[in-house]
Amino acid sequence: MRIKFLKAATTIALCGGLVAGCSGENGTADPVSSAPTSTTSEITSTPAASSSAPVAASCGSDLLASLSLRQKLAQLLNVGVTGTDDALSIVQNEEIGGIFVGSWTDQSMLTNREVPQVASASKLPLMVTIDEEGGRVSRVADILGPDPSARETAQTMTVEQTYQMALERGRGLKDLGITVNYAPDVDVSSQPDDSVIGDRSYSDDPQTVVAYAGAYAQGMRDAGIFPVIKHFPGHGSASGDSHRGEVTTPPLQDLIASDLIPFRELSGTGVGVMMGHLEVPGLTEPGTPASISPAAVALLRDGVGYGAAPFTGPVFTDDLSGMQAITDRYDIADAVQAALVAGVDQALWLTTDDVPRVLDHLEQAVASGELPQARVDQAVVTVATAKGAVTC
Repeated sequence: MRIKFLKAATTIALCGGLVAGCSGENGTADPVSSAPTSTTSEITSTPAASSSAPVAASCGSDLLASLSLRQKLAQLLNVGVTGTDDALSIVQNEEIGGIFVGSWTDQSMLTNREVPQVASASKLPLMVTIDEEGGRVSRVADILGPDPSARETAQTMTVEQTYQMALERGRGLKDLGITVNYAPDVDVSSQPDDSVIGDRSYSDDPQTVVAYAGAYAQGMRDAGIFPVIKHFPGHGSASGDSHRGEVTTPPLQDLIASDLIPFRELSGTGVGVMMGHLEVPGLTEPGTPASISPAAVALLRDGVGYGAAPFTGPVFTDDLSGMQAITDRYDIADAVQAALVAGVDQALWLTTDDVPRVLDHLEQAVASGELPQARVDQAVVTVATAKGAVTC
């Protein structure tokens, strides 16, 4: 079923969302490595997933049988690189599942079109990830030109224009070798523009966020880029900046009434989800951010607790090495283990230096039973499915 995007956005706004008040079908995304499926502003929708768990490990049994434990664990890591040589080295030596292009990455890796050289060194499709929201969170503004922030977008552009902007930016990213964009930000916020979320939020109205973020994600998908919505379960009304220390959100019931609405209505549209380093009264244990909380990941996966369909796509952490909400309490190896045990599929951090040590630690955690082998296999298949390496 194909629905014109403006019609779909209007339906969402009028009905309070597909889950909340209207019958409808949830869209599916192309694999990370796929080519664009459409150059028009339409949403392709298919029935929502029926299982509360990610893709079953049996689906990728041949892939799992071909990988050693260390190779499996490496697929669950996504790390920042300084440039082509750094990326090539870590992909060849440790066979990690993804690399992250950050503000510190030598841009010649992108401008000289060297990413394919790195990707070709990987035995499995490589996730090449980036934070490209527009506004102050842009890694390619010097290459592709600036895009407005989410808030400016919602204030000055239509939903259709937002789709077209994302489609153009997505095509530019794909040309540079990017496969995954940690955007759009679906936090609901009225905080000042320069606060941690601020103008990264489309609006303090959840339905406006749904309409604009949905258009942005669709544009990315249609350009062949896998979008990841963030920061689950909602950073927009939180107490502070997780880069600088612990952050607490309003109670879970308050999030259900506002902050979780965009996740509820967009998580079934072929996106990944990034977990925030957020403590949530009524959900997470004291001192345990959502990014490493089994209860928070279960809320996302099951969907029932906030009226959503089950989520079967890949779950990512926010950065585990450069944000004090994590680093004040956890060594990187312990943080990665905690995230994987909690149910996250891919752990993100900013440098390649600790990858061998983290993998050593994770192998020991599997051997001791602290990190169950079944959890590793499940995550590997979920990540591989998002990459298009497994189809079931």
